[in-house]
Amino acid sequence: MSEAGHRTWYIPDGYLPPTSYTGSLISHEAVCVLNPGADEATVRLTIYFEDREPLRDLVNRIAGERTLHIRLDKPEHTGGQRLPTGVPYAIKVESDVPIIVQHSRLDATQPALALFTTMGYPQD
Repeated sequence: MSEAGHRTWYIPDGYLPPTSYTGSLISHEAVCVLNPGADEATVRLTIYFEDREPLRDLVNRIAGERTLHIRLDKPEHTGGQRLPTGVPYAIKVESDVPIIVQHSRLDATQPALALFTTMGYPQD
């Protein structure tokens, strides 16, 4: 029986809104990772931009049979790097074991906030 998931995933649409409407919700994005296997996963993000060099080797570890929501607005989740706001980007997610990747964005820039989520694109 093969393990669920893939080792490489792509998310072509990334964007951190520069502001949030006054309230308790903060605009953000998350790379939601499920590690369905028994072994720990070492996950590396590469962030691609239109007009600058990529940010590479943003590392997170996820225990076996666990999940992690990698908040892209939190430097503790992005290897100490602060991703720019108001700038489009894309994400490559690489893992040493098969994982499942979903992408979520909460846009709280106005009272009628928007939430979207989509599966990443897996690469065999």
